[in-house]
Amino acid sequence: MVTDAAEDYLKAIFALRSGERPTTTTAIADRLGITAPSVSAMVKRLEADRLVRRPSPREIDLTPEGERAALRVVRRHRLLETFLSRVLDVPWDEVHEEAEQLEHAVSDRLEERIDRLLGYPQRDPHGDPIPRGDGDHDDRPGPALAAAAVGGRVRVERVSDRDPEALRYLGELGIRPDAVLTVLEHAPFGGPTWVELDGQRHALPPTLTRLVSATVLDAS
Repeated sequence: MVTDAAEDYLKAIFALRSGERPTTTTAIADRLGITAPSVSAMVKRLEADRLVRRPSPREIDLTPEGERAALRVVRRHRLLETFLSRVLDVPWDEVHEEAEQLEHAVSDRLEERIDRLLGYPQRDPHGDPIPRGDGDHDDRPGPALAAAAVGGRVRVERVSDRDPEALRYLGELGIRPDAVLTVLEHAPFGGPTWVELDGQRHALPPTLTRLVSATVLDAS
């Protein structure tokens, strides 16, 4: 039986491994908002339970059993986000925190009923893929919007749910999964990226473009 606290750690390691940052004790502490010594103590317990391993002295990774446990909680979390958004009309900038509170209390039976009720969704409200059971799952995001070529059109695939205020603002602009944007300009020296959506021009600072991943539809 994996404890609630262990699930939180496994989910954090899973998310960090999918990004660009090394999965270190410090990175886990930053993501969970706790101290590095607390992380070190928990990682030792997870190692003893054969849920994590250390490929190098500083790096932390999931074992096959840890991967399966992480996928279970990620699946439950993203299904809950989708349920809260579709059925209860909870705003997309609030569903993450609500799902964090609920994910440890949902049974496997209820999880499957939610999945069936929603029609077996493939992605959550932020575009994150919902794992299907314990099979292979690629959680790596696509290229960031900041990397899109000027003059091309892109389709938004995913928007990070880590910053509720940023989500709220991007949602107000209509920048959500499946929105099609035209990239007009990348201002130099850390300036904004200008995009067009439904005839409206928007200037997005790097703090926002890093949160959005998009697929190129056509280039200039």
